[in-house]
Order: sequence, then C-alpha cells, then structure tokens
Amino acid sequence: MSRAFFVSERRYKARRLAVVLLILVLSVAGVHVVMSYVARDFMTAISKKDAPAYWQLLWWYLCTFAIAVPLGAYYRWTEERMALLWREWMAQHLIKRYFNNRAYYRLRGSASIDNPDQRISEDVRNFATVSLSFLLIALNSVVTVIAFVGVLWTVSSTLVGVLIVYAVVGTGLSILIGRRLIGLNYHQYQKEADFRYGLVRVRDNAESIAFYRGEKRERRDLAGRLAEAVANMLKIIGWNRNLAFFISGYFYAAVLLPVVIVAPLYMKGEVEFGVVTQSTAAFAQVLASVSLIVTQFERLSAYLAGVQRLGMLWDELDEFDAEEERVAQEGSQDIDENSLKVSLDNLTVRTPDGTKTLVNDLSFELHRNQSLLIMGASGTGKSSVLRTIAGLWPIGSGALERPPLRDIMFLPQRPYMIDGNLRDQLLYPYPDEGFSDEQILEVVDKVNLSDVLERVDSDLDRVMDWINVLSIGEQQRVAFARLFLRNSKFAFLDEATSALDEDNQERLYQLLKESGTGFISVGHRTTLVGYHDRVLQLDRSGSWEIMEGTELEQFRPVPVHAVEIDMTHAGPLFDKLFGRDQARKLL
Repeated sequence: MSRAFFVSERRYKARRLAVVLLILVLSVAGVHVVMSYVARDFMTAISKKDAPAYWQLLWWYLCTFAIAVPLGAYYRWTEERMALLWREWMAQHLIKRYFNNRAYYRLRGSASIDNPDQRISEDVRNFATVSLSFLLIALNSVVTVIAFVGVLWTVSSTLVGVLIVYAVVGTGLSILIGRRLIGLNYHQYQKEADFRYGLVRVRDNAESIAFYRGEKRERRDLAGRLAEAVANMLKIIGWNRNLAFFISGYFYAAVLLPVVIVAPLYMKGEVEFGVVTQSTAAFAQVLASVSLIVTQFERLSAYLAGVQRLGMLWDELDEFDAEEERVAQEGSQDIDENSLKVSLDNLTVRTPDGTKTLVNDLSFELHRNQSLLIMGASGTGKSSVLRTIAGLWPIGSGALERPPLRDIMFLPQRPYMIDGNLRDQLLYPYPDEGFSDEQILEVVDKVNLSDVLERVDSDLDRVMDWINVLSIGEQQRVAFARLFLRNSKFAFLDEATSALDEDNQERLYQLLKESGTGFISVGHRTTLVGYHDRVLQLDRSGSWEIMEGTELEQFRPVPVHAVEIDMTHAGPLFDKLFGRDQARKLL
C-alpha cells in the first residue's frame, strides 16, 4: 500500500518531500550530537568553576538552540504536509476503486469487510499519518544510534554491551506482554464503527422510527453497541496498564545504568564530570532508539490493527479488479451490452453467492414501445431479474442482450435523493446534460410536481434536505422526471409507483407509453396489468410463464359500474398470479 503512493502520479512531489525529510532528519541528528559535546564541556566548566569557558560555552549552547528550533519546526511542517498528501492520494485512490466495478454494491454482502466507509476515512488517515511517523521514528533511531554509539564507545565499551543486552531483553518482554493489544485494537475499530453506523441509521430513518415509536428499541440497540465498545476498551486499558508497569520500570532502571558504569571512572579520575552527564544523555538517546518497539508498542498495536483492516479492503478491491480484468481478457459470450433490445435466452438467475436458484431458463424479448410486467409471490426473484439485467448480480447461465447502461434507467421503489439543488436532483446522475430551465419545468409539470416547485418559489437552484422535504410519492415522481428528461430507450421499474395514487400512477404510465420507451415493471397491484403488453409470472419453484392477449383481459381496467367477473376464468388466473392461498383471499 505504501509503494503504490510512491509510484503513483504524485510520486515526484512525494519523493521531493521524502528527500527534504531525510535532509532534516540528518540535520537534526547532527545538531543533537554537537549539542551533546557542548553540554559536556559546559557542565565540565561549571564543575571547574571556569567562568570564561562557562560564558563562551553558554553562547555556543544558545547558537545550537537557534539552529535546532527552526530545523525542528520545518521538520514537523514537512512531515504533516507529506502525511496530508499521502492521505489525500490514498483516499482518492480507494474511492475510485470503491466505485469501480460497483465494488461499493458488491461489498454489501461481504462477511469480511465491515464498515468500508470507516476504513476509507479514518483508517486511511491513521495509516498515512502513523506510517510516516513510524518511518521517521525508525529513521531517526538509525541516525541516532550511528551518531551516539560512537560517543558511548569512546567513554566505555562495557556501556555499549550493556545497552544492547538491555534493549533486546526489554523488546522481547514488551512483545510478550503487549501482543494481545493488536487483536483488541482491531475489534475496537470495528465496534466503534458499528456504534457510529447505528447513530447514522437513526438519523436516516428518523421519520420511520418516530411513526413506529421505536425510540426505546433504538436506544437499547445503541446502548448495546456502546457497551460492546466500552467493554473492549476496558480490556485495552487493562493491557495498557500491564504494559505500562513494564515500560516504566524499564526506563527508570535505564537512568541508573550509565551512571553506575561511568561514575566509578570519574571517581578514579579517568574521565571528567561532563562525561558522566554526556554518557547519561547519549545512553538515553540510543536506548530510546533501539527500544523502538518498547516505547511505541501501544501506538504500534493500534496501527497494526488499522493496517490489517485497510489491507483487507485493499485486497478485496484487488480481487474485484482482477476478476474484471479476467472477464475483459476472456471476453463474455453471455452478455451483449450494445443491443437495441432487451433479450434473455435461457437465463438462470441465482443469488450472488450461487447458493440459491431463483429463476430457471428465463427467455423473453423486449423491444422499444413494448412493455412487460413481472409478478409473483414475495421471494420468487422479481427484483433479482432486474438486478441481473443491470449487471448487479452475476449471470448463472444463459445469454443476455441489452443496450448500454447509459441508455437504460432503473427506478427503485425508494429513489435516491442526492444532496444539492432541485436542478441537480432532477438531472441526476448526469447534471451536465445541458437542459434549459424551460425543458426541466415542462417535465416537472408533466409528472405533477408543480406543488414541489412552489415550495422553492420556482427556484431550481434552491438547496434543501430533499429526502425529508419530499414524500415517498413525490420522490417517485422525481424519479420519473429523471427518466423523461433522459429519454432512455428502456426503463426498469421496481415497485416504482407503489406510493402513488391510482390517478398519478395511470398518468405516469400513460406518459411512459407515449414516450416510446420500452419498460419492465415489478409490482403487485393488479391495476398495473392494464399498462403492460405481457405479464411474466414467476413461481417459487423457479418456473415461469408469460401471459399476454386474452389471458390478461380479466385484469384490464373496467368501468366502475361493471362489477360482475366471470369467476370461471378469474379463479385460475388469480391462482397463477398470486398463488392459490392468496388468490382465495383476494377472490
């Protein structure tokens, strides 16, 4: 994941910043080495009561400060700039892949990838920031070890040997004590994301919850999610405590080690007093560098958990890309996406995981100006046929012909309302089609949305919270307005008029027939039969039957005074359409 950034289109800027950071790291380390020698001589001058040397070294001390401060500030600034550049690129890269091949839709059924939104937002931010931070810490550690080991060696080779053994033992013990934190942090990311998703779900479904009076149930659900996050966090806090016991003792003991080794040399007169303070400071610097895992284990465990979550998403998107590339290389004999008609030839519709067959060997052909209604009991695969035609579900077997997706439009039962003004709402998903206000207003009037226009004072640029401002029926009429503005060759309506009254439903279907658009509808209302040429009846067994002509006459709209129905013909037809039990209730 890191390599992808440094070979991307942002590579030149990224590499320039990396070089600047490397120069700053070396410069800061060099200044620190110089400061250690100045501090050594400064402390020696104090111990000898050498006033001239004291004042001279004080000025040298201040000069090193004057150099170190701007270096440190620019070092931090450059690090943050690079982390931001890394995060921006990686988030954009994942968003692009998230929408490629409809991965955002396919990930809904993934058992391993929960909350992809959180992974793209928070995990990417943490990955970029903390990866760069650890990279620089490791680089600083290497430079520090190289710079200060020489200082320690000139004082005492024994000091270097003790430091190495101490660091190795300490690192091993910290891993042994703290390794449980990686798994706990992974689960914490998941539980925090689940809690946040629950809050978002309440906001998006506020009206439905209010109608159901479901506050107590939702509150209990959110409280349960919060309790899981808190319980897992308590475990993390407990293990951090255990680790803190060890780390605190580790570094407190490290303060004494160089003094214990160097102080006897000073007492024997082999070294000056400043060497004691220099060796103590150098020992602390080198020990912190070689004890990187010990000092950073808490952050490191959280970071590794985030990398694991982000890596799983990255790998899953890689699989989708590889699958798409394989299909493109092999070519597909089953799907023709440049046809002038919609044609299914012995098409088998299965669930995406392939465990269940919904419809067997389905065949029909639909041209422009023709229409088909899909009916059947719940669970027979009515909407699944549309998903397969749209390419959202893979084809089990058989052949499919359809026009390019830009020439067809799908109208779901609950249309998607975007953030934006009314014009963008009506032109979604192609806001730059170039329709004039007069054309848009004409379609708004045709679909009976004039009252919505009045609410915004005929201002198509008015931005509102449309999902809450518009009723479901109005949202469905917005979907039809989009369809008529696009003038698609084919339309697929999944319960697209379920919230409309009969008059508005008849009006929209009549406009649809007059437009010359071929359309397939999914619905349960028997009144829908009158707007279609044929009816495809699906059965739970996977079998199907297409009815047309005289078979549909019993369901054509009739004058309100004609109340007699020939039950001899209606009974069998109701059985076909609704199943025997439901048909008896209706009859």
